Amino acid sequence: MSEKFSPALRLADLNDFIAPSQNCIVSLNSSSRAKSESLREKKAKESFVGTKAQDEKVTISLKDCLACSGCVTSAETVMLEKQSLDEFLSHCRNSEEKVIVSVSPQSRASLAAFFDISPTQVLRKLTSLFKSVGVEALYDTSSSRDLSLIESCNEFVSRYRKYESSGGKECESNLPVLSSACPGWICYAEKTLGSFILPYISSVKSPQQAIGSAIKHHMVQKLGFKPYNVYHVTVMPCYDKKLEAVRDDFTFSTDQKDIAEVDSVLTTGEVLDLIQSKSIDFLALEDAALDRMLTNVDEKDQLYGVSGGSGGYAETIFRHAAKELFNVEINGPVEFRTLRNSDFREAVLEVDGKQVLKFALCYGFRNLQNIVSKVKRGKCEYHFVEVMACPSGCLNGGGQIKAKKGQSGKELLQQLESIYMQDVLIASPFHNPIAKTLYDEWLGQPGSDNAKKFLHTEYHPVVKSIASQLHNW
Repeated sequence: MSEKFSPALRLADLNDFIAPSQNCIVSLNSSSRAKSESLREKKAKESFVGTKAQDEKVTISLKDCLACSGCVTSAETVMLEKQSLDEFLSHCRNSEEKVIVSVSPQSRASLAAFFDISPTQVLRKLTSLFKSVGVEALYDTSSSRDLSLIESCNEFVSRYRKYESSGGKECESNLPVLSSACPGWICYAEKTLGSFILPYISSVKSPQQAIGSAIKHHMVQKLGFKPYNVYHVTVMPCYDKKLEAVRDDFTFSTDQKDIAEVDSVLTTGEVLDLIQSKSIDFLALEDAALDRMLTNVDEKDQLYGVSGGSGGYAETIFRHAAKELFNVEINGPVEFRTLRNSDFREAVLEVDGKQVLKFALCYGFRNLQNIVSKVKRGKCEYHFVEVMACPSGCLNGGGQIKAKKGQSGKELLQQLESIYMQDVLIASPFHNPIAKTLYDEWLGQPGSDNAKKFLHTEYHPVVKSIASQLHNW
């Protein structure tokens, strides 16, 4: 299963394991003696001394393994399987829970390509499919992506102004800003790069976590539910999103219960597995009405959103910064010039013959390494970099549906790129009525205290044990 993760995440020690001298970070809690005894020590005693276990059963979660990086993180892949179709369907059958599904536009495009229908039809048929198995509502993460983009625009302009006024000396105003929507890149940065790179990474949550925050903190009240009675599932183009969902940073407590913003992640391929395993004729499914509360669809049933198969961060922020900082209106698409390869492109804004904005799209691990090296040496010429771990970005995520027989991966990617915005109206996130309502009712203004509380996060360098590093060496 590990090969399904992005290359950056696999290189971030996905195959670590506990060395013989290491302790697991999880300790037993049922007695004072057990509090200081690790799980590994206990198992060793039971195995070699024959001690019978008297303590309560201990559960190790994926969160625990991610916090350690010295653990069998092939165990990460094993435990990720708990974010499975069977687990999802069991929650759908639970009458005490309300299951809500959020679908990414990349997954929508992948299913549209596979079934040769439009993205709108996919969303309607998915609504029909999921509601038939007990799902309460199905939303479109294009709505939360607009929230993330608005916050990212505000964050970049703020950092740029501080950077220019301080001569680049203030830590909180570090440039370039590196995008944070790709969990494979974030995991690699935390586990492998550490403290020097983290201040450059945007603090804005990904669209997956933004919609999770909106649902669990705000929408549940409007729907009349309790956060702990809502099971929120996202459909995403990559396996790395499963790791993102279980981060402690994306949980909160209420009524003495720990609540996750996103409870489970299904990849696009897993949704196809559901359709095929149940022998569902997807094309024959009813085109159900869309749940408009958190779905980018207008009064004419037209889908809308930004272009850009990996979220459109660089283009949206570039356009906003040009207007906000230099009063330059960019009409039409931003032109990104291809440099060393198709996965590394740049856009430049000149004012009075001077380069004032320089942005880059950086996809794939090799390009990512080059940017990191430049940042480390203080030689990075860019103000913002849209970073994605997968070559060709999110449309090419490891959780997407694979090419059909006789179709090359390149041909499939070209098909996805053409389908992605096939019947989607390009619209500014700042004009999104859903985003405006959420700011009015819940968040306040972009960059406000509430917006920072619910739509921003922090990153933490993972300190490895010496034993693990020596073993890997």
